[in-house]
Amino acid sequence: MSGLESLDILFVIWAFLFQIILIVHFSLRKWYFHIAMRYGPLVYALSIPAAAVSIILLLNDKAWSFWIGGFIYLIWGIFGYWVEFVMKIQWRNPPRWSIFIPYIFLYLATIMFYWWPLALISRPLWNVYAVLFVVCTALNVTSHKQAEDMSGWVNS
Repeated sequence: MSGLESLDILFVIWAFLFQIILIVHFSLRKWYFHIAMRYGPLVYALSIPAAAVSIILLLNDKAWSFWIGGFIYLIWGIFGYWVEFVMKIQWRNPPRWSIFIPYIFLYLATIMFYWWPLALISRPLWNVYAVLFVVCTALNVTSHKQAEDMSGWVNS
């Protein structure tokens, strides 16, 4: 990442950290469901430092595409934590569309606003993130059925 300014490096590190955390979480959910349920709220809690990173980027005049992801993540984190751990609403199976649609929209918007701006920094980094996104999505999708079989309650 030589030649990048410090704010770009901050964005890149946070974007990749977010994707790696999701991969670890979905891997745990697939193979060690009980551990994923114990530590799952941390995925939502990490939206707080994500928002702090976004504030730093915003206050230093980075383009909106670099800082919006952290704020969307914060909204998704609050919404997801409230639905999953406070209200304990079963919304995936059967789908409760009033929760499913905003949850998936916020989740995907968070990922996209960490992924797409990478193209403005480095095409190779964007490509690596694309591979991580595919891995993450495969783990996410395949871990739902396994998690359902194990508990009847799924966490994302």
